[in-house]
Amino acid sequence: MQIRAAVFRDKTGKPSIENLELKGPGPGEVLVKMVATGVCHTDIKVAGSDMSPRPVVLGHEGAGIVEEVGPGVREFRKGDHVVMSFGYCGMCPSCREAEPAYCYSQNDHNFRCERVDAEPYLASDQGPVHGDFFSQSSFATYAIGNERSVVKVTKDAPLEYLGPLGCGIQTGAGAVLNDLKLKQGQSITVYGVGSLGLSAVMAARLAGASKIIAVDRHQSRLAMAKELGADEIIQAGNDPVTDEVRTHAPDGVDFTLDTTGAIQVTRQTLDVLAPRGTSAFVTGPLDGSEISFSPRILMPGLKFRGIIEGNSNPKVFIPQMIEHYLNGHFPFDKLITFYEFDEIEKAIHDSETGETIKPVLKFN
Repeated sequence: MQIRAAVFRDKTGKPSIENLELKGPGPGEVLVKMVATGVCHTDIKVAGSDMSPRPVVLGHEGAGIVEEVGPGVREFRKGDHVVMSFGYCGMCPSCREAEPAYCYSQNDHNFRCERVDAEPYLASDQGPVHGDFFSQSSFATYAIGNERSVVKVTKDAPLEYLGPLGCGIQTGAGAVLNDLKLKQGQSITVYGVGSLGLSAVMAARLAGASKIIAVDRHQSRLAMAKELGADEIIQAGNDPVTDEVRTHAPDGVDFTLDTTGAIQVTRQTLDVLAPRGTSAFVTGPLDGSEISFSPRILMPGLKFRGIIEGNSNPKVFIPQMIEHYLNGHFPFDKLITFYEFDEIEKAIHDSETGETIKPVLKFN
């Protein structure tokens, strides 16, 4: 079939909207007609780097309607509303223990952009185009996902809002609820309150945190953090904000979450922890920069850990987030600004500048 897709042919980060030929779905796969898809910072990083091959269709926060299912698919049928999420093998120790975000072959299933033992399913007049980015490549009018990575959702929820639940929002909320397992009465400082950080703020409020401190450079995002449940907000500059955090939490906080990927920020997170506290981060710099600290800083029982995709099991966690949203307790729709699919370059630009918290592309 013919589809329209945003194709990244080089490392400039700028796509071209092209007509492509799509084959499939194959065994165990689901063909989804896109309704909307979020633009994630991972898309932007990959578009300007060599993390994935070229030419490639990116996009990994897709939401749409099942158009067709491949041989062997039992969970879905035409007309189902679905959210598309990350890829995983389903067989390694992590997957068998229901922690697919830590799949042993996570990189292959999300960044290699090639299906195992299968030919490319996308092609242009110039030749094959890589797809299968995060098991979906949803910057297109139609996308193919693996049955494992596609999540059926209730038709009561507005489908055009749901795509970011497949990555960015589940990363922030899942870090707090699934990985850190914040309990009622505990405290957290969130560094960087874009879509991931604000999702963490909402999740912490949902979990009953006693104190939520939000740190960011953008006053508009701090205002949103306050609206969504942050108790204290701190506008960051070029200097560490450790003393300011300690003003609001003299004994330290139970958790810190760094969403910025900036080494100097990640290092600060350890200095505001209470004994037995945990510092977590969800992204890191692409240039290989290393963090440096004395092991003695961890002696009071501190933990320092990385988190992928919020340690989420999408089949379970995405419906939970939707239920919280429908009940009025997780208003992630406030983060979203819609763009037409042809406005993808503007959506990327507005995300990079901070003008938009979570851009979502809509398809006619």
